[in-house]
Amino acid sequence: MHARLRGRGLYVITDGPRPDLLDVVAQAIAGGARLVQYRDKTTDGARRLAETMALQALCARHGVPMIVNDDIELARAAGADGVHLGEDDGDVVAARSALGPQAIIGVSCYDSLERARSLAAAGADYVAFGAFFPSPTKPNAGRAAPELLRQSAALGVPRVAIGGITPDNGGSLIEAGADFLAVISAVFGAPDVQAAAERFARLFPSL
Repeated sequence: MHARLRGRGLYVITDGPRPDLLDVVAQAIAGGARLVQYRDKTTDGARRLAETMALQALCARHGVPMIVNDDIELARAAGADGVHLGEDDGDVVAARSALGPQAIIGVSCYDSLERARSLAAAGADYVAFGAFFPSPTKPNAGRAAPELLRQSAALGVPRVAIGGITPDNGGSLIEAGADFLAVISAVFGAPDVQAAAERFARLFPSL
């Protein structure tokens, strides 16, 4: 297991361009977030690089890993701690070659245990399953069963649950084996980001 992924907790994912990006991520960290992912699907390369570098510096000050969604080159250019790869975003071997042996490389496995097995064997540091519940970010996403979290325990890498997770339904996924709950709107769409993060952090009994 990657040394920086030991333990369990809240994994926050940013929600695209917003003027208060650094402030809300700082609030999420203050509320107990253990991982941060920068997700921005726009094509403004200069802004995305500047934001990624600023987030990396912020997260480093707090000892929280910061990874980039889908973009290996942006992660490399910004000195991010790693990258998260979806189905069409490059492969684990290419990411490892570009980012180095210490990088955190996460992968989306959707509802596929076989994909998780294959990518864990290829060197992924964590596997993410979902959506477990209807997701406002990806309303057409396929649904994953909590049983996947139990079945993937033997892979020996952290398991991330994503998709429509709230403080009310997240506990069931932790009980099923999720090491991290990945959340976008339930934290960054909340009127009080720090308080929202705290509610998720309290779901993990070891924290």
